[in-house]
Amino acid sequence: MSAALSDPSWAATMHEEFQALQRNHTLHLVPPAPGCNLIDCKWVFRVKHRADGTVECHKARLVVKVFKQRYGVDYEDTFRPVVKSATIHLVLSLAVSRGWTLRQLDVQNAFLHGVLEEDVFMRQPPGYVDSRFPHHVCKLDKASYGLKQSPRAWYSRLSSRLQELGFVPSRADTSLFVYNSGHVIMFMLVYVDEIIVTSSSPSVVSRLITDFHTEFPLKDLGDLHFFLGIEVRRSGEDLVLS
Repeated sequence: MSAALSDPSWAATMHEEFQALQRNHTLHLVPPAPGCNLIDCKWVFRVKHRADGTVECHKARLVVKVFKQRYGVDYEDTFRPVVKSATIHLVLSLAVSRGWTLRQLDVQNAFLHGVLEEDVFMRQPPGYVDSRFPHHVCKLDKASYGLKQSPRAWYSRLSSRLQELGFVPSRADTSLFVYNSGHVIMFMLVYVDEIIVTSSSPSVVSRLITDFHTEFPLKDLGDLHFFLGIEVRRSGEDLVLS
């Protein structure tokens, strides 16, 4: 930990991650309540490489140590849907057969946008203890990486927003959202922080992305090339799945 703080590359990415937590209002400091279940946290470091093996960037993520969580105290329901392989193939095949474009989106710091229903308390992050309140603890207002309920909290927030925009979750697979206004149809596949969108109207997709961006920090990755083991490539005027 001390070595990471003294390395400019790691220190910069840790600072960036901590700033993201603050911007998102993920946590705030409170005096420790008697008998509260206090969870530890740690920094996890990863070096992301380019295809040629050179270093692209350093990544640091603050992760909660989940083994300290107690069922019925700081978490309950943890279920969240996982997109089915058959659904992926169905939507991609439909898009290819109709000549629709496939857009890929990435929601940055996705889990940090889920709102917690439980009271969760965490120690201050290593290297970021507030000198004014060194004995205070962090009360988590939104989900954080490592929490058992984070995936569910994020899915719930995303699903609510999509339904406000007119999407309906599929009964067969709730990771698939469908928008059908009569003259425009749109399908959205969700896998954690990755989103695939295809529609009969590219302009409506662009408007959706603009609207979506006001709620979540979004990276538009453009045309889909690869998703969960399926390669999508263009061959002339056609799209080919492999």
